Parts: sequence; structure tokens; C-alpha cells
Amino acid sequence: MAAQLLCDVRVKFVEKVTTPVLKQLLDDLNDDRVLNEEEMESVFEENKARADRARCLIDMVRKKGNKSSERMIKRIQERDENLYGELSLSVMASGTTAPAAPAPLSQVSNPDESPVSEVLLLSSAQFRSQKLMEGDRIYKPLDKPGRKRLALIINNVKFDCKGMLRRGADKDEERMETLLKGLGYEVVKHRDLSGEEMDKAMKEFSKRKEHAESDSTFVVIMSHGKRDTILGVHWNKDTPDVFSIDNVYSYLNTQGCPGLCNKPKVILIQACRGGEEGCVWMSDGIQDDSTGIESDDHRAHKEKDFISLLSCTPDTKSYRHVENGTFFVQYLVQEFNTHAHQDHVEELFTRVMRRFEEFPRQMVCKDRTTLSRHFYLFPGH
Repeated sequence: MAAQLLCDVRVKFVEKVTTPVLKQLLDDLNDDRVLNEEEMESVFEENKARADRARCLIDMVRKKGNKSSERMIKRIQERDENLYGELSLSVMASGTTAPAAPAPLSQVSNPDESPVSEVLLLSSAQFRSQKLMEGDRIYKPLDKPGRKRLALIINNVKFDCKGMLRRGADKDEERMETLLKGLGYEVVKHRDLSGEEMDKAMKEFSKRKEHAESDSTFVVIMSHGKRDTILGVHWNKDTPDVFSIDNVYSYLNTQGCPGLCNKPKVILIQACRGGEEGCVWMSDGIQDDSTGIESDDHRAHKEKDFISLLSCTPDTKSYRHVENGTFFVQYLVQEFNTHAHQDHVEELFTRVMRRFEEFPRQMVCKDRTTLSRHFYLFPGH
């Protein structure tokens, strides 16, 4: 747990810690027998820049495990209360807010050893008041009374081809629905659709009147896929039953969905984008065979205020545990549960990406990001 906390705050620690505090921490950790003399010297002698020294120190300690990481967290609190607060370690170390992390993907040898603890979203009342003072730097949330947030989940589990059954996908749907409801969205769900039916569901969702009284939306699509398409349940080599990912943007852009104009639209896609070979876990992959501006009565960006997170990079597979669901959804839900009370969506996505750093078979990626402000979810408000 403590090692994972250091991993979570690594980027901010490197950015914020000062050289005097670094030197104090090295002395403290030597006194605590977390670091020996040679390790202390290597931090400063082998790294010239302050940021490189900070990065070396935090990586060195977190790799030693939880006990060493706990000592470093305690020493950060003793040496620099402001830094401790900025890293939110006072919240994360409380024992009730940060979930136990799933085993790193690089260490999972048995699929049954990949559990994810379920944690309720943290409220962000004080943080919300603080952020609202930033004016046009953030997307303004609407208050609960009168607000009508909608989210869409499409989950293809059973296909005509029995070998394409997406075992564990029920867990993904359950987790995503729980998360979105916790964030204040009414969830519209569809299961096992053809490409044509997905297109219809997407179009109908874009026409919902509630969007005019909302401040944002989420669209979650989970299925098999290829580079730019989602596979429908009737797909086979002779029947190209697909839904184009581009249609998501077409239906929700300013022209297709005026009610969501200038409002954040978060797109989450769990699907393979190709057939590059992976490893022994059940894969969501099928072997692969192979921004404009509109003029109107007033000028408006045709495609704006989108942010998308895809479960893998182009041409590669996405991995799924046959009981616990996809690694993408497991880590995404955990990061939102732990950090959505204080981080904007793009920071949350970056956290998810970092969870895959030591798993070279899959890397999630952001796509078509056109957010012009920070989008905070403010759980509980």
C-alpha cells in the first residue's frame, strides 16, 4: 500500500521537493536503515539535477517495499508539512481512502491473483469550493438540484461466434455502472448489440433532452475491436459487423448534440485495436487482416470538449482477466475512486496510464483530447 502511494505521488514529489528537504530525507532514511551509505551517495553523485535526484530517491525507496515506503512518508511529514499536504499523503495514508492496489501486471502469473478492492468515491466539498474560485480555468459543474447527467454504457459480452465470449466483462459493466452512478450520472445501458444497433443506440443517446440540463457526459463502449472500429455481436470474417468509433464524436459534437456544446464529453473504450501477440491471459483481440470547423449563424468549434481514453495503442491487444474483467477497467475505477475528489479527468487518465508502465504488452492512451479547461468531477456534489 505505502509503496503504491509513493508511486501515485511520484510525479508531484519530483516536481515539488526542494534540495534541502532531499538532503534531510536522505539523512533520515539512512538513520532509519532504509538506505545505506552507498545508496545515499549515489542519489547525489550520479544525478546532477534536483529532479533527477528526487526521482532516484523515491524510486529507490518504493522498490524496497511497503515498510521502507512508510518510513519515507513519515519523514516527508516531519520535514515538510506543506509538501506532505500537497501530495495529499495525509488523506491517502488515512487507511479509509486509498484501496489496496491490484498486483502490478508484470507480477501477475496466475489470473486468479488479480483482485481489485471496491472503494466508495471520496467527497470533495472543500476542494470544490476552492476550485470554483478559479473561474474559467475549470468547467463549471451544475448543482445537483435540477441537474440531469446522463452516461451511456454499451457492453458486448456474447457473440454469435462462441469463441469470442468476453468472460469477465460482466464485472467491468458492474464496476463502471457503480462508478458513474456515484458520480451523479443516470446510466443508460445496452448489452450485446450489432454494429447497426450500436449506431442506433449512440444516435438516440445524443438526442436525449436531458443533455441540455447536464454539465457533462460519459460514454463507455466495451467489446472486441479493430483499429478504428468496435465489433458487433454478429461479426465474423465473412460478416463485417462493426461500429465506427468516429460516429461517437459525430453524434456528440456541437452539430450532432447541441445540448452538450461547451460541456465535457468523456469517451472510454475497452477494445483491442489490432492483433499484435500478447501473453497467456485471455485477450480482447481478434487477428487483424489488415478536425474541422463549421460555419453557422455564430462561429463554434464543431468538435470540442472531448477527452477519450482507449484501452490500448493502435494495432495492439487489450487484456482481460476471465473472472475479474479487464485490467483497463480495474485500474481506471480504482484511480477514480481514490483520486477523483481532487484530480481533474486528464490527471486521472495519466494515473491510469502509469499503472501500465511495467506491462509492455498493453498501454492505454488518450485520444482526440479537446478539453480547453480542467474537468473536475466533484464526487458527492
